[in-house]
Amino acid sequence: MLTDIEIAQQAKMKKITEIAEKLGIDENDIEPYGHYKAKISDNALNKLSDKKNGKLVLVTAVNPTPAGEGKTTVSIGLGQGMAKIGKNAVIALREPSLGPVFGIKGGAAGGGYSQVVPMEDINLHFTGDMHAITSANNLMCAILDNHIQQGNVLGIDQRRVMIKRCLDMNDRALRNIVCSLGGKLNGIPREDHFIITVASEVMAILCLAEDLFDLKKRLGDILVAYTYDGKPVYCRDIKADGAMTVLLKDAIKPNLVQTLENTPVIMHGGPFANIAHGCNSIRATKAALKLGDYCITEAGFGSDLGAEKFLDIKCRFAGIKPSCIVLVSTVRSMKYNGGVDKSMLTQENMQALEKGSANLAAHIDNLKKFGVPVVVAINHFYADTDREIEFVKSFCESRGADFAVTKCFAEGGEGSKELAQKVADACEKENNFHYLYDTDMPLYQKIETIAREIYGADGVDYTKEAKKSLDEFIALGADNMPVCMAKTQYSLSDDPKALGRPEHFRITVSSATLSNGAGFVVCQTGSIMTMPGLSKNPAAYSIDIDENGNTVGLF
Repeated sequence: MLTDIEIAQQAKMKKITEIAEKLGIDENDIEPYGHYKAKISDNALNKLSDKKNGKLVLVTAVNPTPAGEGKTTVSIGLGQGMAKIGKNAVIALREPSLGPVFGIKGGAAGGGYSQVVPMEDINLHFTGDMHAITSANNLMCAILDNHIQQGNVLGIDQRRVMIKRCLDMNDRALRNIVCSLGGKLNGIPREDHFIITVASEVMAILCLAEDLFDLKKRLGDILVAYTYDGKPVYCRDIKADGAMTVLLKDAIKPNLVQTLENTPVIMHGGPFANIAHGCNSIRATKAALKLGDYCITEAGFGSDLGAEKFLDIKCRFAGIKPSCIVLVSTVRSMKYNGGVDKSMLTQENMQALEKGSANLAAHIDNLKKFGVPVVVAINHFYADTDREIEFVKSFCESRGADFAVTKCFAEGGEGSKELAQKVADACEKENNFHYLYDTDMPLYQKIETIAREIYGADGVDYTKEAKKSLDEFIALGADNMPVCMAKTQYSLSDDPKALGRPEHFRITVSSATLSNGAGFVVCQTGSIMTMPGLSKNPAAYSIDIDENGNTVGLF
Protein backbone atom coordinates (compact mmCIF):
# COMPACT_ATOMS: atom_id res chain seq x y z
CA MET A 1 0.00 0.00 0.00
CA LEU A 2 1.17 3.54 -0.71
CA THR A 3 2.27 5.77 2.16
CA ASP A 4 -0.08 8.45 3.47
CA ILE A 5 1.79 11.24 1.75
CA GLU A 6 1.96 9.32 -1.55
CA ILE A 7 -1.82 8.80 -1.43
CA ALA A 8 -2.36 12.47 -0.60
CA GLN A 9 -0.08 13.66 -3.41
CA GLN A 10 -2.08 11.60 -5.92
CA ALA A 11 -5.43 13.02 -4.76
CA LYS A 12 -7.77 14.56 -7.34
CA MET A 13 -8.72 17.67 -5.42
CA LYS A 14 -11.45 20.03 -6.51
CA LYS A 15 -10.89 23.77 -6.47
CA ILE A 16 -11.94 25.16 -3.12
CA THR A 17 -14.53 27.32 -4.89
CA GLU A 18 -16.27 24.09 -6.01
CA ILE A 19 -16.28 22.74 -2.45
CA ALA A 20 -17.77 26.03 -1.23
CA GLU A 21 -20.39 25.96 -3.98
CA LYS A 22 -21.33 22.42 -2.94
CA LEU A 23 -22.07 23.84 0.53
CA GLY A 24 -24.06 26.75 -0.87
CA ILE A 25 -21.36 29.30 -0.04
CA ASP A 26 -20.91 32.03 -2.63
CA GLU A 27 -17.46 32.41 -4.17
CA ASN A 28 -17.30 35.97 -2.81
CA ASP A 29 -17.83 34.67 0.75
CA ILE A 30 -14.61 32.68 0.94
CA GLU A 31 -11.04 33.97 1.14
CA PRO A 32 -8.82 31.54 -0.83
CA TYR A 33 -5.32 30.61 0.31
CA GLY A 34 -4.16 29.14 -2.99
CA HIS A 35 -6.40 26.79 -5.00
CA TYR A 36 -7.39 24.20 -2.38
CA LYS A 37 -7.90 25.92 0.96
CA ALA A 38 -9.78 29.01 2.08
CA LYS A 39 -11.11 30.99 5.01
CA ILE A 40 -14.89 31.21 5.41
CA SER A 41 -15.78 34.88 5.77
CA ASP A 42 -17.81 36.41 8.58
CA ASN A 43 -20.38 37.39 5.97
CA ALA A 44 -20.90 33.74 5.02
CA LEU A 45 -21.27 32.73 8.67
CA ASN A 46 -23.78 35.52 9.32
CA LYS A 47 -25.94 34.31 6.42
CA LEU A 48 -26.23 30.90 8.13
CA SER A 49 -27.63 32.19 11.44
CA ASP A 50 -31.29 31.41 10.68
CA LYS A 51 -30.61 28.02 9.11
CA LYS A 52 -31.64 24.87 11.00
CA ASN A 53 -28.90 22.81 12.65
CA GLY A 54 -28.03 19.33 11.43
CA LYS A 55 -27.21 16.37 13.68
CA LEU A 56 -24.02 16.62 15.76
CA VAL A 57 -21.89 13.46 15.85
CA LEU A 58 -18.93 13.37 18.24
CA VAL A 59 -16.09 10.94 17.50
CA THR A 60 -13.94 9.99 20.49
CA ALA A 61 -11.77 7.00 21.44
CA VAL A 62 -10.42 4.72 24.13
CA ASN A 63 -7.12 5.58 25.83
CA PRO A 64 -4.37 5.82 23.18
CA THR A 65 -1.91 2.95 22.84
CA PRO A 66 1.37 2.61 20.87
CA ALA A 67 -0.58 0.54 18.31
CA GLY A 68 -2.66 3.60 17.34
CA GLU A 69 -6.46 3.83 17.18
CA GLY A 70 -6.97 6.20 14.22
CA LYS A 71 -9.67 8.48 15.64
CA THR A 72 -9.14 11.24 13.08
CA THR A 73 -8.97 8.68 10.28
CA VAL A 74 -12.31 7.22 11.41
CA SER A 75 -13.85 10.72 11.64
CA ILE A 76 -12.84 11.43 8.05
CA GLY A 77 -13.87 7.97 6.87
CA LEU A 78 -17.25 8.39 8.56
CA GLY A 79 -17.83 11.68 6.76
CA GLN A 80 -16.94 10.03 3.45
CA GLY A 81 -19.12 7.03 4.34
CA MET A 82 -22.08 9.34 4.97
CA ALA A 83 -21.76 10.61 1.41
CA LYS A 84 -21.70 7.00 0.14
CA ILE A 85 -25.10 6.30 1.74
CA GLY A 86 -26.57 9.54 0.41
CA LYS A 87 -26.22 11.72 3.50
CA ASN A 88 -24.99 15.31 3.47
CA ALA A 89 -22.19 15.48 6.04
CA VAL A 90 -19.62 18.15 6.84
CA ILE A 91 -16.56 17.22 8.89
CA ALA A 92 -15.22 19.63 11.55
CA LEU A 93 -11.69 18.92 12.80
CA ARG A 94 -8.80 20.48 14.71
CA GLU A 95 -5.71 21.85 13.00
CA PRO A 96 -2.41 19.97 13.52
CA SER A 97 0.37 21.34 15.69
CA LEU A 98 3.93 21.34 14.35
CA GLY A 99 5.16 19.80 17.62
CA PRO A 100 3.67 16.33 17.01
CA VAL A 101 4.27 16.56 13.23
CA PHE A 102 8.03 16.73 13.80
CA GLY A 103 7.91 14.66 17.01
CA ILE A 104 6.48 11.18 17.57
CA LYS A 105 2.74 11.37 16.89
CA GLY A 106 2.92 12.67 13.33
CA GLY A 107 0.31 14.78 11.54
CA ALA A 108 -3.40 15.09 12.17
CA ALA A 109 -4.97 14.90 8.73
CA GLY A 110 -6.04 11.25 8.88
CA GLY A 111 -4.40 8.33 7.12
CA GLY A 112 -4.61 5.91 4.21
CA TYR A 113 -7.67 6.61 2.07
CA SER A 114 -9.36 8.71 4.74
CA GLN A 115 -7.35 11.91 4.69
CA VAL A 116 -7.92 15.65 4.53
CA VAL A 117 -6.05 17.40 1.74
CA PRO A 118 -3.87 19.24 0.88
CA MET A 119 -2.23 17.13 3.58
CA GLU A 120 1.22 18.77 3.40
CA ASP A 121 -0.16 22.29 3.79
CA ILE A 122 -2.50 21.27 6.61
CA ASN A 123 0.25 19.55 8.61
CA LEU A 124 2.71 22.40 8.15
CA HIS A 125 1.86 26.13 8.00
CA PHE A 126 -1.73 25.77 6.67
CA THR A 127 -3.34 29.24 6.72
CA GLY A 128 -1.11 30.63 9.46
CA ASP A 129 -3.53 30.30 12.39
CA MET A 130 -0.95 28.72 14.70
CA HIS A 131 1.54 31.48 13.94
CA ALA A 132 -1.06 34.17 14.62
CA ILE A 133 -1.97 32.59 17.97
CA THR A 134 1.72 32.32 18.89
CA SER A 135 2.30 35.97 17.96
CA ALA A 136 -0.73 37.22 19.89
CA ASN A 137 0.26 35.28 23.01
CA ASN A 138 3.86 36.47 22.88
CA LEU A 139 2.81 40.07 22.22
CA MET A 140 0.88 39.91 25.50
CA CYS A 141 3.99 38.62 27.27
CA ALA A 142 6.18 41.31 25.70
CA ILE A 143 3.77 44.08 26.70
CA LEU A 144 3.64 42.78 30.27
CA ASP A 145 7.45 42.69 30.61
CA ASN A 146 7.64 46.13 28.99
CA HIS A 147 5.13 47.48 31.53
CA ILE A 148 7.34 46.24 34.35
CA GLN A 149 10.42 47.78 32.68
CA GLN A 150 8.76 51.14 32.00
CA GLY A 151 7.96 51.98 35.62
CA ASN A 152 5.49 49.22 36.61
CA VAL A 153 2.60 51.60 37.36
CA LEU A 154 0.33 48.65 38.22
CA GLY A 155 2.80 47.27 40.76
CA ILE A 156 3.05 43.85 39.09
CA ASP A 157 4.91 41.30 41.19
CA GLN A 158 7.33 39.69 38.71
CA ARG A 159 7.38 36.57 40.89
CA ARG A 160 3.64 36.14 40.22
CA VAL A 161 3.41 36.43 36.44
CA MET A 162 0.76 33.88 35.35
CA ILE A 163 1.12 33.90 31.55
CA LYS A 164 3.80 32.00 29.64
CA ARG A 165 5.37 32.53 26.26
CA CYS A 166 4.61 29.89 23.63
CA LEU A 167 6.03 28.20 20.55
CA ASP A 168 4.39 25.70 18.19
CA MET A 169 7.28 23.27 18.46
CA ASN A 170 8.55 20.62 20.86
CA ASP A 171 11.52 22.30 22.57
CA ARG A 172 12.32 21.12 26.09
CA ALA A 173 15.16 23.65 26.45
CA LEU A 174 12.56 26.43 26.74
CA ARG A 175 10.45 24.89 29.51
CA ASN A 176 12.20 26.79 32.28
CA ILE A 177 14.33 29.82 31.49
CA VAL A 178 15.59 33.08 32.96
CA CYS A 179 14.84 36.11 30.79
CA SER A 180 15.96 39.76 30.64
CA LEU A 181 19.63 39.13 31.41
CA GLY A 182 22.36 41.48 30.19
CA GLY A 183 21.80 44.72 32.04
CA LYS A 184 19.23 47.39 32.82
CA LEU A 185 18.19 48.10 29.22
CA ASN A 186 17.17 44.47 28.69
CA GLY A 187 14.49 44.44 31.38
CA ILE A 188 14.22 43.08 34.90
CA PRO A 189 15.51 39.48 35.16
CA ARG A 190 12.94 36.87 36.19
CA GLU A 191 12.13 33.21 35.78
CA ASP A 192 10.00 32.51 32.72
CA HIS A 193 8.57 29.51 30.86
CA PHE A 194 7.48 28.44 27.39
CA ILE A 195 4.53 26.21 26.60
CA ILE A 196 3.50 24.74 23.26
CA THR A 197 1.07 27.01 21.40
CA VAL A 198 -1.81 24.54 21.57
CA ALA A 199 -1.63 24.64 25.38
CA SER A 200 -2.00 28.42 25.53
CA GLU A 201 -5.12 30.16 26.79
CA VAL A 202 -5.14 32.22 23.59
CA MET A 203 -5.71 28.98 21.64
CA ALA A 204 -8.54 28.00 23.99
CA ILE A 205 -10.11 31.45 23.66
CA LEU A 206 -9.97 31.40 19.86
CA CYS A 207 -11.79 28.06 19.89
CA LEU A 208 -14.50 29.22 22.32
CA ALA A 209 -15.12 32.74 21.00
CA GLU A 210 -18.43 33.39 19.22
CA ASP A 211 -17.11 36.29 17.12
CA LEU A 212 -14.34 38.89 16.92
CA PHE A 213 -15.77 41.06 19.69
CA ASP A 214 -16.31 38.12 22.03
CA LEU A 215 -12.70 37.20 21.24
CA LYS A 216 -11.50 40.66 22.30
CA LYS A 217 -13.47 40.53 25.55
CA ARG A 218 -12.12 37.10 26.41
CA LEU A 219 -8.55 38.16 25.63
CA GLY A 220 -9.03 41.16 27.93
CA ASP A 221 -10.17 38.81 30.71
CA ILE A 222 -6.93 36.78 30.75
CA LEU A 223 -5.36 36.79 34.21
CA VAL A 224 -1.77 37.84 33.47
CA ALA A 225 -0.29 38.49 36.91
CA TYR A 226 -0.84 39.63 40.50
CA THR A 227 0.31 42.88 42.10
CA TYR A 228 2.60 43.07 45.12
CA ASP A 229 -0.48 43.38 47.34
CA GLY A 230 -2.14 40.32 45.78
CA LYS A 231 -4.62 41.98 43.42
CA PRO A 232 -5.28 40.39 40.00
CA VAL A 233 -4.00 42.03 36.81
CA TYR A 234 -5.85 41.25 33.59
CA CYS A 235 -4.77 41.53 29.97
CA ARG A 236 -6.98 44.60 29.46
CA ASP A 237 -5.12 46.32 32.34
CA ILE A 238 -1.84 46.16 30.41
CA LYS A 239 -3.66 47.28 27.21
CA ALA A 240 -2.70 44.24 25.13
CA ASP A 241 -6.16 42.96 24.17
CA GLY A 242 -6.78 45.30 21.23
CA ALA A 243 -3.53 44.58 19.40
CA MET A 244 -3.91 40.86 20.09
CA THR A 245 -7.36 40.92 18.50
CA VAL A 246 -5.93 42.58 15.40
CA LEU A 247 -3.36 39.79 15.10
CA LEU A 248 -6.17 37.21 15.34
CA LYS A 249 -8.76 38.87 13.06
CA ASP A 250 -8.09 36.40 10.23
CA ALA A 251 -7.22 33.42 12.43
CA ILE A 252 -10.72 33.45 13.96
CA LYS A 253 -12.22 32.64 10.54
CA PRO A 254 -12.71 28.86 10.01
CA ASN A 255 -10.72 27.09 7.27
CA LEU A 256 -12.38 25.13 4.46
CA VAL A 257 -10.65 22.11 2.89
CA GLN A 258 -11.73 18.67 1.59
CA THR A 259 -11.16 14.94 1.98
CA LEU A 260 -9.65 12.61 -0.63
CA GLU A 261 -13.24 12.00 -1.78
CA ASN A 262 -14.03 15.75 -1.87
CA THR A 263 -16.20 15.73 1.27
CA PRO A 264 -16.16 19.26 2.80
CA VAL A 265 -14.05 19.72 5.92
CA ILE A 266 -13.96 22.76 8.20
CA MET A 267 -10.66 22.67 10.09
CA HIS A 268 -10.07 25.26 12.77
CA GLY A 269 -8.22 25.55 16.08
CA GLY A 270 -6.36 22.81 17.85
CA PRO A 271 -5.99 22.72 21.65
CA PHE A 272 -4.51 19.47 23.01
CA ALA A 273 -6.91 17.42 25.14
CA ASN A 274 -4.40 16.25 27.75
CA ILE A 275 -3.43 19.82 28.69
CA ALA A 276 -6.29 21.88 27.22
CA HIS A 277 -9.92 21.28 26.21
CA GLY A 278 -9.15 19.33 23.01
CA CYS A 279 -11.86 20.51 20.58
CA ASN A 280 -11.93 22.48 17.35
CA SER A 281 -13.54 25.93 17.38
CA ILE A 282 -17.16 26.61 18.24
CA ARG A 283 -17.39 28.71 15.06
CA ALA A 284 -16.26 25.78 12.89
CA THR A 285 -18.64 23.31 14.53
CA LYS A 286 -21.61 25.69 14.33
CA ALA A 287 -20.84 26.38 10.66
CA ALA A 288 -20.70 22.64 9.91
CA LEU A 289 -24.03 22.14 11.71
CA LYS A 290 -25.65 24.77 9.49
CA LEU A 291 -24.03 23.61 6.24
CA GLY A 292 -24.69 19.86 6.54
CA ASP A 293 -27.39 17.49 7.72
CA TYR A 294 -24.68 15.87 9.84
CA CYS A 295 -21.65 17.49 11.47
CA ILE A 296 -18.91 14.93 12.16
CA THR A 297 -16.47 16.28 14.73
CA GLU A 298 -13.88 14.84 17.09
CA ALA A 299 -12.37 15.48 20.51
CA GLY A 300 -8.75 14.75 21.37
CA PHE A 301 -7.33 11.56 22.91
CA GLY A 302 -9.63 9.24 24.89
CA SER A 303 -13.17 9.97 26.01
CA ASP A 304 -11.94 10.55 29.58
CA LEU A 305 -10.23 13.71 28.32
CA GLY A 306 -11.51 15.00 24.97
CA ALA A 307 -15.11 13.82 25.10
CA GLU A 308 -15.70 14.87 28.70
CA LYS A 309 -14.40 18.37 27.93
CA PHE A 310 -16.32 18.55 24.65
CA LEU A 311 -19.55 17.69 26.46
CA ASP A 312 -19.03 19.64 29.69
CA ILE A 313 -17.19 22.70 28.32
CA LYS A 314 -17.71 23.16 24.58
CA CYS A 315 -21.34 22.01 24.36
CA ARG A 316 -22.21 24.10 27.42
CA PHE A 317 -20.60 27.28 26.04
CA ALA A 318 -21.89 26.76 22.49
CA GLY A 319 -25.42 25.67 23.41
CA ILE A 320 -25.19 22.52 21.26
CA LYS A 321 -25.74 18.85 21.98
CA PRO A 322 -24.63 15.62 20.27
CA SER A 323 -27.11 13.27 18.62
CA CYS A 324 -24.66 10.37 18.72
CA ILE A 325 -21.19 9.57 20.07
CA VAL A 326 -18.83 7.29 18.14
CA LEU A 327 -16.25 5.52 20.31
CA VAL A 328 -13.21 4.35 18.32
CA SER A 329 -11.24 1.30 19.41
CA THR A 330 -9.19 -1.46 17.83
CA VAL A 331 -8.70 -5.13 18.54
CA ARG A 332 -5.01 -4.34 18.94
CA SER A 333 -5.57 -1.66 21.59
CA MET A 334 -7.78 -4.01 23.57
CA LYS A 335 -5.12 -6.71 23.52
CA TYR A 336 -2.50 -4.14 24.56
CA ASN A 337 -4.68 -3.17 27.53
CA GLY A 338 -4.87 -6.89 28.26
CA GLY A 339 -1.10 -7.07 28.72
CA VAL A 340 0.14 -8.07 25.26
CA ASP A 341 3.45 -6.57 24.10
CA LYS A 342 3.26 -4.31 21.04
CA SER A 343 5.33 -6.79 18.99
CA MET A 344 2.75 -9.56 19.58
CA LEU A 345 -0.47 -7.65 18.78
CA THR A 346 -0.95 -9.26 15.35
CA GLN A 347 -1.43 -12.70 16.93
CA GLU A 348 -4.89 -13.83 18.03
CA ASN A 349 -5.17 -13.77 21.82
CA MET A 350 -8.71 -14.14 23.10
CA GLN A 351 -7.68 -14.14 26.74
CA ALA A 352 -5.89 -10.79 26.45
CA LEU A 353 -8.75 -9.40 24.36
CA GLU A 354 -11.26 -10.27 27.05
CA LYS A 355 -9.05 -8.82 29.79
CA GLY A 356 -8.41 -5.62 27.82
CA SER A 357 -12.11 -5.13 27.12
CA ALA A 358 -12.31 -3.57 30.59
CA ASN A 359 -10.87 -0.35 29.17
CA LEU A 360 -13.45 -0.26 26.38
CA ALA A 361 -16.19 -0.98 28.94
CA ALA A 362 -15.10 1.99 31.06
CA HIS A 363 -15.37 4.36 28.09
CA ILE A 364 -18.78 3.01 27.06
CA ASP A 365 -20.06 3.33 30.62
CA ASN A 366 -18.69 6.87 30.93
CA LEU A 367 -20.26 8.08 27.69
CA LYS A 368 -23.64 6.60 28.54
CA LYS A 369 -23.65 8.80 31.66
CA PHE A 370 -24.27 11.76 29.34
CA GLY A 371 -27.50 10.25 28.00
CA VAL A 372 -26.44 10.04 24.32
CA PRO A 373 -26.58 6.93 22.04
CA VAL A 374 -23.13 5.33 21.64
CA VAL A 375 -21.76 3.48 18.59
CA VAL A 376 -18.46 1.61 18.98
CA ALA A 377 -16.37 1.71 15.81
CA ILE A 378 -13.68 -0.92 15.50
CA ASN A 379 -10.99 0.45 13.19
CA HIS A 380 -10.12 -2.72 11.26
CA PHE A 381 -6.54 -3.97 11.05
CA TYR A 382 -5.43 -6.68 8.61
CA ALA A 383 -4.53 -9.14 11.37
CA ASP A 384 -7.91 -8.98 13.14
CA THR A 385 -9.59 -12.39 13.14
CA ASP A 386 -13.29 -13.09 12.75
CA ARG A 387 -13.36 -14.59 16.22
CA GLU A 388 -11.88 -11.43 17.74
CA ILE A 389 -14.31 -9.15 15.90
CA GLU A 390 -17.28 -11.29 16.94
CA PHE A 391 -16.18 -11.14 20.58
CA VAL A 392 -15.97 -7.32 20.50
CA LYS A 393 -19.36 -7.08 18.78
CA SER A 394 -21.05 -9.23 21.43
CA PHE A 395 -19.24 -7.39 24.20
CA CYS A 396 -20.39 -3.96 22.98
CA GLU A 397 -23.98 -5.07 22.55
CA SER A 398 -23.94 -6.47 26.10
CA ARG A 399 -22.93 -2.98 27.32
CA GLY A 400 -25.78 -1.30 25.44
CA ALA A 401 -23.74 0.14 22.58
CA ASP A 402 -24.20 -0.32 18.84
CA PHE A 403 -21.24 -1.74 16.93
CA ALA A 404 -19.68 -1.41 13.48
CA VAL A 405 -16.40 -2.32 11.81
CA THR A 406 -14.81 0.35 9.66
CA LYS A 407 -12.15 -0.27 7.01
CA CYS A 408 -11.78 3.42 6.21
CA PHE A 409 -7.97 3.39 6.20
CA ALA A 410 -7.77 0.92 3.32
CA GLU A 411 -11.10 1.59 1.60
CA GLY A 412 -12.07 5.19 2.39
CA GLY A 413 -15.78 6.00 2.45
CA GLU A 414 -16.72 2.63 0.94
CA GLY A 415 -15.22 0.93 4.00
CA SER A 416 -17.27 3.11 6.36
CA LYS A 417 -20.77 2.60 4.96
CA GLU A 418 -21.78 0.21 7.75
CA LEU A 419 -20.59 2.69 10.40
CA ALA A 420 -22.29 5.59 8.60
CA GLN A 421 -25.63 3.78 8.61
CA LYS A 422 -25.30 2.81 12.27
CA VAL A 423 -24.55 6.45 13.14
CA ALA A 424 -27.47 7.76 11.08
CA ASP A 425 -29.78 5.29 12.85
CA ALA A 426 -28.39 6.20 16.28
CA CYS A 427 -29.06 9.89 15.61
CA GLU A 428 -32.78 9.10 15.47
CA LYS A 429 -32.81 7.31 18.83
CA GLU A 430 -33.98 8.77 22.13
CA ASN A 431 -31.52 11.36 23.40
CA ASN A 432 -31.40 12.56 26.99
CA PHE A 433 -28.19 14.56 26.83
CA HIS A 434 -27.10 16.20 30.06
CA TYR A 435 -23.86 17.49 31.55
CA LEU A 436 -21.88 15.54 34.12
CA TYR A 437 -22.14 18.42 36.60
CA ASP A 438 -23.84 21.80 37.03
CA THR A 439 -21.59 24.84 37.00
CA ASP A 440 -23.12 26.10 40.25
CA MET A 441 -21.68 23.01 41.96
CA PRO A 442 -18.70 24.04 44.17
CA LEU A 443 -15.35 23.87 42.32
CA TYR A 444 -13.84 21.14 44.50
CA GLN A 445 -16.98 19.05 44.07
CA LYS A 446 -16.77 19.37 40.27
CA ILE A 447 -13.18 18.13 40.33
CA GLU A 448 -14.22 15.23 42.57
CA THR A 449 -17.15 14.37 40.27
CA ILE A 450 -14.94 14.11 37.18
CA ALA A 451 -12.34 12.04 39.05
CA ARG A 452 -14.88 9.60 40.46
CA GLU A 453 -17.39 9.35 37.61
CA ILE A 454 -15.04 9.44 34.59
CA TYR A 455 -11.67 8.22 35.85
CA GLY A 456 -13.01 5.77 38.45
CA ALA A 457 -10.90 7.26 41.24
CA ASP A 458 -11.68 6.83 44.92
CA GLY A 459 -11.09 10.53 45.53
CA VAL A 460 -8.85 13.55 44.93
CA ASP A 461 -5.79 14.80 46.81
CA TYR A 462 -4.34 18.30 46.42
CA THR A 463 -0.83 19.61 46.88
CA LYS A 464 -0.49 22.67 49.10
CA GLU A 465 0.30 24.76 46.00
CA ALA A 466 -2.77 23.51 44.10
CA LYS A 467 -5.14 24.15 46.99
CA LYS A 468 -3.77 27.66 47.51
CA SER A 469 -4.30 28.44 43.81
CA LEU A 470 -7.83 27.01 43.70
CA ASP A 471 -8.83 28.97 46.81
CA GLU A 472 -7.50 32.16 45.16
CA PHE A 473 -9.48 31.45 41.99
CA ILE A 474 -12.65 30.90 44.00
CA ALA A 475 -12.08 34.29 45.64
CA LEU A 476 -11.86 35.80 42.14
CA GLY A 477 -15.26 34.33 41.20
CA ALA A 478 -14.20 31.13 39.43
CA ASP A 479 -16.29 28.82 41.59
CA ASN A 480 -19.01 28.62 38.93
CA MET A 481 -16.66 27.78 36.04
CA PRO A 482 -16.30 24.36 34.37
CA VAL A 483 -13.15 22.35 35.07
CA CYS A 484 -10.54 21.39 32.47
CA MET A 485 -8.47 18.49 33.80
CA ALA A 486 -4.87 18.12 32.55
CA LYS A 487 -4.08 14.40 32.77
CA THR A 488 -2.12 11.70 31.00
CA GLN A 489 -3.96 10.39 27.95
CA TYR A 490 -2.58 6.86 28.35
CA SER A 491 -4.59 5.82 31.38
CA LEU A 492 -7.91 6.52 33.06
CA SER A 493 -5.84 7.33 36.15
CA ASP A 494 -3.03 9.90 36.51
CA ASP A 495 -0.46 7.09 36.17
CA PRO A 496 0.33 6.49 32.46
CA LYS A 497 1.36 2.89 33.19
CA ALA A 498 -1.96 1.90 34.77
CA LEU A 499 -3.71 0.28 31.78
CA GLY A 500 -7.16 -1.29 31.46
CA ARG A 501 -9.63 -0.07 34.07
CA PRO A 502 -7.60 0.87 37.17
CA GLU A 503 -9.22 0.51 40.58
CA HIS A 504 -8.52 1.71 44.12
CA PHE A 505 -6.51 4.80 43.23
CA ARG A 506 -6.70 8.51 44.00
CA ILE A 507 -6.07 11.43 41.65
CA THR A 508 -3.55 14.06 42.76
CA VAL A 509 -4.00 17.66 41.59
CA SER A 510 -0.45 19.00 41.60
CA SER A 511 -1.16 22.57 40.41
CA ALA A 512 -3.95 24.71 39.01
CA THR A 513 -4.28 27.69 36.70
CA LEU A 514 -7.18 30.01 35.91
CA SER A 515 -8.06 30.39 32.22
CA ASN A 516 -10.27 33.34 33.00
CA GLY A 517 -10.70 34.45 29.39
CA ALA A 518 -11.55 30.95 28.22
CA GLY A 519 -13.87 30.56 31.19
CA PHE A 520 -12.56 27.46 32.94
CA VAL A 521 -10.19 26.32 35.67
CA VAL A 522 -7.32 24.01 34.66
CA CYS A 523 -6.21 21.33 37.14
CA GLN A 524 -2.86 19.64 36.50
CA THR A 525 -2.59 16.01 37.58
CA GLY A 526 0.46 13.80 37.46
CA SER A 527 3.37 14.91 35.30
CA ILE A 528 1.93 16.69 32.23
CA MET A 529 4.39 18.53 30.02
CA THR A 530 2.93 21.75 28.61
CA MET A 531 6.08 22.01 26.50
CA PRO A 532 6.87 18.54 25.09
CA GLY A 533 10.35 17.50 23.99
CA LEU A 534 11.60 15.65 20.93
CA SER A 535 12.39 11.93 21.12
CA LYS A 536 15.76 10.37 20.35
CA ASN A 537 14.61 9.73 16.77
CA PRO A 538 11.92 12.33 16.00
CA ALA A 539 9.83 12.26 12.84
CA ALA A 540 11.76 15.34 11.69
CA TYR A 541 14.70 13.05 10.79
CA SER A 542 12.58 11.39 8.08
CA ILE A 543 11.00 14.53 6.59
CA ASP A 544 12.81 15.90 3.55
CA ILE A 545 12.55 17.28 0.02
CA ASP A 546 13.30 14.95 -2.90
CA GLU A 547 15.10 15.83 -6.15
CA ASN A 548 11.80 16.99 -7.68
CA GLY A 549 10.97 19.35 -4.85
CA ASN A 550 8.32 17.06 -3.32
CA THR A 551 7.94 16.57 0.44
CA VAL A 552 8.73 13.03 1.60
CA GLY A 553 8.52 11.30 4.98
CA LEU A 554 5.54 13.30 6.28
CA PHE A 555 2.84 11.16 7.92
